[in-house]
Amino acid sequence: MVSTHVPRLVIAAPASGSGKTTVATGLMRAFADAGLAVSPHKVGPDYIDPGYHALATGRPGRNLDAYMCGPERVAPLFLHGAAGCDVAVVEGVMGLYDGAAGQGELASTAHVAKLLRAPVVLVVDASSQSRSVAALVHGFASWDPEVRVAGVILNKVGSDRHETLLREALEESGVAVLGAVRRARTVATPSRHLGLIPVAERRAEALESVAAQADRIREGCDLKALLALAHSAPPLAEEPWAPSPDPRSSNAGGAGYAPVIAVAGGPAFTFSYAEHTELLRAAGAEVVTFDPLHDEALPDRTSGIVIGGGFPEMYAAELSANEPLRTAVAELARSGAPIAAECAGLLYLARTLDGKPMCGVLDADARMSERLTLGYRDAVAIADNPLAAAGTRVRGHEFHRTVIEPAAGATPAWGFTHPRRQVEGFVQDGVHASYLHTHWAGVPGTASRLVARARR
Repeated sequence: MVSTHVPRLVIAAPASGSGKTTVATGLMRAFADAGLAVSPHKVGPDYIDPGYHALATGRPGRNLDAYMCGPERVAPLFLHGAAGCDVAVVEGVMGLYDGAAGQGELASTAHVAKLLRAPVVLVVDASSQSRSVAALVHGFASWDPEVRVAGVILNKVGSDRHETLLREALEESGVAVLGAVRRARTVATPSRHLGLIPVAERRAEALESVAAQADRIREGCDLKALLALAHSAPPLAEEPWAPSPDPRSSNAGGAGYAPVIAVAGGPAFTFSYAEHTELLRAAGAEVVTFDPLHDEALPDRTSGIVIGGGFPEMYAAELSANEPLRTAVAELARSGAPIAAECAGLLYLARTLDGKPMCGVLDADARMSERLTLGYRDAVAIADNPLAAAGTRVRGHEFHRTVIEPAAGATPAWGFTHPRRQVEGFVQDGVHASYLHTHWAGVPGTASRLVARARR
């Protein structure tokens, strides 16, 4: 087995809101501006931060999720994404040791850091403390001996005097201070009900924000020391993951003609994993992106559709106004062609969304809700469908502030087995529509099954 050396850092924090995204994105851009090829990664299922990472580096932002893809795939997926890069920066999720609820370290930043054997840089919100920072850092650095907390970046530092007090306190901790970033409002990234506003909705402003974040990192952090720390990570012995068709799927590998799979994009549908498109192409599909806000027809020769997550609730009027495309989607659904819809896609296929007409493929109505539904789910496929055979077990996540009524069709998409038992989603003809997000790298055969159905 050949070992692969990829210089890498994990950017973590004691808690959400400490500044991980600002530091990680700024560091990615600062490294890229220095002429390095930077591979961006995000721990967990989040779709929005990787968009900013991609903007900072010019490469696809990729997720590393030990719950949805399995711990055994974390290093292979990392190596796949980091191929040909000079350095990789991995942004953590929540607090360093926060994982899947009730399941110990599983899917936490610490878990992923151990799987990658990567040094951790802890971003600490120092705005309301001085000497206590040493106790905080000592606790995080000593909690798990297998997690190498090798550096600290002090965030939201108020003054030169404040920085001096923090640095003096940390001298006894044994953890190097690699940066001190001052408070600044100019780089704030706007957010709403599901987190940051995606890059696709504010590209010009996002570019300015990422550039400003990089300026702050260059001003306050020791880039040479951070890069040297990244180079201290040992080689990885795992084989890189590769997008390949499932040999069990009929017509896998692209036999015959390449069916066109239309993938929804644009500002309303921004949630997707880069590996999904790679798997569709490996299975023999021609992948074409379309924007349901503006395109009045599906791409030529469309034989299947993938509609991922996003914010259709913010664009319900515009989506509804595009009646020609809604009609085209409904007609394709009636033909039996495979349509895979997750969360936002589920809402788009409904009869209405907040009272606005949608595609009408599903006999259901959706609306905004004050309640946030968020968390990992274990599920089993209720019936054969374009994505999975009946009985297939998957792990996914939900992330939405909407509800759909009814919650399930005559043939549900999934039966949840954890954390609560219920049925959810819709399977009818070639349609599979559900709130559940899945990562197809963790469910081998998904893309091949969809492409085979489209080819038929």
